[in-house]
Amino acid sequence: MASSRHDFATLLRAWRDRLSPADAGLTVTAGRRAPGLRREELAQLAGLSVDYVLRLEQGRARNPSAQIVGAIARALQLSVAERDQLYRGAGLLPPRDGTVSTHVPAGIQRLAARLGSVPVGVFAADWSLVWWNTLWSALLGDASQLPPSEGNLARAVFGDGAAHAAMPPLRHEAGQAFEAMIVADLKDAVSRYPQDVQLDRLVQESRALSDAFARHWDTETAATLHSSSRKTVQHPRVGEIRLDSDVLVVPNADLRMVTYTAATGSSDAEKLDLLRITLEATEDVTASGKSVRKT
Repeated sequence: MASSRHDFATLLRAWRDRLSPADAGLTVTAGRRAPGLRREELAQLAGLSVDYVLRLEQGRARNPSAQIVGAIARALQLSVAERDQLYRGAGLLPPRDGTVSTHVPAGIQRLAARLGSVPVGVFAADWSLVWWNTLWSALLGDASQLPPSEGNLARAVFGDGAAHAAMPPLRHEAGQAFEAMIVADLKDAVSRYPQDVQLDRLVQESRALSDAFARHWDTETAATLHSSSRKTVQHPRVGEIRLDSDVLVVPNADLRMVTYTAATGSSDAEKLDLLRITLEATEDVTASGKSVRKT
């Protein structure tokens, strides 16, 4: 076990030094000496405390969970082979084939990071949120504050736990068609990942909790094609904001990239810009104070 902790710490430090902050969607300031990510930046991207990252790199934090290792692998934009190496370094078995992958390829992360003026969230095949930018958090809430099992769109829509409670007042003009799309996607995922225990638990719990979910599950026969839709968010800072929601499917990675946009010059675009400007001002203040914001 001591050897595994040493291997994990070595890999963590080496891969943190390798990743450009620009590729991670972070602002690079003049006079920066570190070529890779700072420790606090990795903590921010992975939703961890700086102290915990320090203890991991020093080999003092024992037995990181699979969820933590997965979050670090995504934050460091590791390849699948490197991700598996990091799992083994932590004394864990890498994710098995035949289960829903939460791995986000580096190219997808770089693409999403460059859409800084647009709220972007990346979801796995079971609609678990696995990557999001700061504007997504500003619009819809910080998913890193949720328990790992609750960071799922199906739980937010059909459940009664933390994910549902944290979801801002939101009206989807597609109505039941939106719900049907989520359920149809989950049915498709179950057919392709029959050995995934967490996916099966999500479906069984959702069917037990929600009559609407059970009704859709019993009637939907095929995955619904994703299309543009309109959503209205009642935001505590900018008020009601109507946005176009688009789902971009990443086939080879089995991911869904969700974006929210508004027409240029519209009042909704102005409200989104206000959120972004407020967010940037907050980041400037916290950076000068050496404190950390979670992504």
